[in-house]
Amino acid sequence: MKYYIIAGEASGDLHGSNLIKELQKLDTDANIRCWGGDKMQATGATLVKHYKELAFMGFVEVIKNLPAILKNIKFCKTDISSFNPDVIIFIDYPGFNLRMAKWAKENNYKTVFYISPQVWAWKENRVKGIKKYIDKMIVILPFEKDFYKKWNYEVEYVGHPLVEVIENFKSQHPEIRISENTIALLPGSRKQEIQIKLPVMLEASKNFPGYEFVVAKAPSIEDDFYEDFIKDYANVKMIANETYLLLMKSVAALVTSGTATLETALFGVPEIVCYRAGNISYQIAKRLVKLKFICLVNLIMNREVVRELIQNDLTPEKITTELKKILLDPQKKEKMREDYAQLKQLLSEGGNASLNAAESIYRFLTFKERTKNFLQ
Repeated sequence: MKYYIIAGEASGDLHGSNLIKELQKLDTDANIRCWGGDKMQATGATLVKHYKELAFMGFVEVIKNLPAILKNIKFCKTDISSFNPDVIIFIDYPGFNLRMAKWAKENNYKTVFYISPQVWAWKENRVKGIKKYIDKMIVILPFEKDFYKKWNYEVEYVGHPLVEVIENFKSQHPEIRISENTIALLPGSRKQEIQIKLPVMLEASKNFPGYEFVVAKAPSIEDDFYEDFIKDYANVKMIANETYLLLMKSVAALVTSGTATLETALFGVPEIVCYRAGNISYQIAKRLVKLKFICLVNLIMNREVVRELIQNDLTPEKITTELKKILLDPQKKEKMREDYAQLKQLLSEGGNASLNAAESIYRFLTFKERTKNFLQ
């Protein structure tokens, strides 16, 4: 069968690549065309657009880049029509994907959404469009099933794909040990967010001369971009394509919001969440987003497990205070690790998420054929 998959971010590339691997096992004739990144391309899928061409964040940034976004939408419609897939699989990236899903359904394509848009955070009424335009919704956060139930929309929870990814990685690197003086800096995957958050993290590093701070470089960003920030800091260095190895070694981490907070927790690394956006984007979001927390770890656990330093609270002084707590207070570290264990248990309940999602999609696509064979 022919699959068209759209992922617009680094995390979507990771989860998309694992989904493709499982689909290829189930459907040996799978022909896959995708928007994503290097990981999805490495599976043998045909990469149409790289996510680094699509990375616009914040309300103001999206408006400024609207012509490019509209051009991508037009191109995507043409490319799908030419390929004529059996199904279109949307992976997160809601601003673009929900718009494409509407068009896809109106043009009689089968539609699957893997990794739900965060409609539970803001613009909840988008569920009406999801119900109308998405044939099958596959979710990876435990509370999402109950959320959609309120809207009388049946979705499938498959577990979180990061659990399997990280457990596999750990098993392949049993020799890695924690370095008591390594602190990971994960400032994000887009230039816009790195420019805002990384300088604040670096200033805090001055207060910890006995530690080595290591910046995890985003794969789509050139080295020179980071060098301009870190060149004046003696105890800071950069690594590329080794974020998971870094987390295995780290005694603590400063992490921007998003998937990285969950990855850090699943590696068992005490962390501080560091978030700051452009002022206009933040003020708009503050009025629209109705959540107690921004960090996935805290949202899933429904309480503060890791400290969040947001907007004006993100200062070198506050980072220093919170970092000292997780470095020097054994009880705090132990409590965080216990909470991480509970988090992992919650996310593991669905089993192997990538396999479950692939099987769900394959069952959905072959249902009519299987029913026909059964009746014969």
